[in-house]
Amino acid sequence: MKLGKLEKVNLRDQWRNEAIDFTPWLAQEENINILSEAISMDLEVVSQEESVGPFRADILCKDGTDKYVLIENQIELTDHKHLGQIITYAAGLEAVSIIWIASRFTDEHRAAIDWLNHITQENFNFFGIEIELYKIGDSTAAPMFNVVAKPNDWSKIVKRSAEPGKFTETDTFRLQYWTAMKEFIESHGRQSYRLQNPYAQHWTNVSLGRSGVHLAATVSKKYGWIRIELVFDGPSAKEQYNLIKDQYGLDAAGQFSEKLEWFEVPGTKACSAFIKKTADTTDISKWSEQHEWFRVNLEKFYTYFSPKIKAL
Repeated sequence: MKLGKLEKVNLRDQWRNEAIDFTPWLAQEENINILSEAISMDLEVVSQEESVGPFRADILCKDGTDKYVLIENQIELTDHKHLGQIITYAAGLEAVSIIWIASRFTDEHRAAIDWLNHITQENFNFFGIEIELYKIGDSTAAPMFNVVAKPNDWSKIVKRSAEPGKFTETDTFRLQYWTAMKEFIESHGRQSYRLQNPYAQHWTNVSLGRSGVHLAATVSKKYGWIRIELVFDGPSAKEQYNLIKDQYGLDAAGQFSEKLEWFEVPGTKACSAFIKKTADTTDISKWSEQHEWFRVNLEKFYTYFSPKIKAL
């Protein structure tokens, strides 16, 4: 069997400028997802070139628990300037996780990231990531993110977040439900959307590639229903909600077997459009049926609304 040979591509051949070329590329949903998988963290882009006092951070994200994640890009060898910037930005933004991406880390800067992880509290996480590009023959170059520095026992931290040991009975139920759903959906082939890692909460989110709007799958053990909703919760929530409702409300109603309802949360900016189904989530024998409903309808929601939300 003849195999191709991997050829390393110079980063500057692909991205001439960090701010103009690399940062916008990384902020695209499909590319931020590659980084998410490399560090086992769900990332959703909030903004690019976020102001931090007199400085500007490259990319600001939120993770699956709605906490801030800062990404600082450098497609060169790491230097002291960028090390100072990530510390300054982290303090200014109160970021919980800080990701420093470079073409190569010096031993000193790798040690600095390890030191920061050692001296800071457990809820602060620093990552050092080297990015490389490879191609085979005349193929399109493909990115590879290599984790060279990460929080102490990061794999154990990620694993522990999925263990119900210290949870209440309700927490344990929620975590088990979403874990089973993620496994069910991923076992049924590739979907257009990407589920976040399971957490002990009554919802699990799906990014639409635009900050302030996302999909959510939710369950109510108490009231006996499951629901999928298009959630608007950013600073322009009302405006975006009304725009989508006015332009697509009637057409969207015909996309789903259940009634599509539009709802504005009283006293807040939050709005949503959702479908709901009666379901006994306490009956584990019914989970696969419920997860299939989520799988099919999340695909419908994502396929229908994603391009419209990205065009806002």
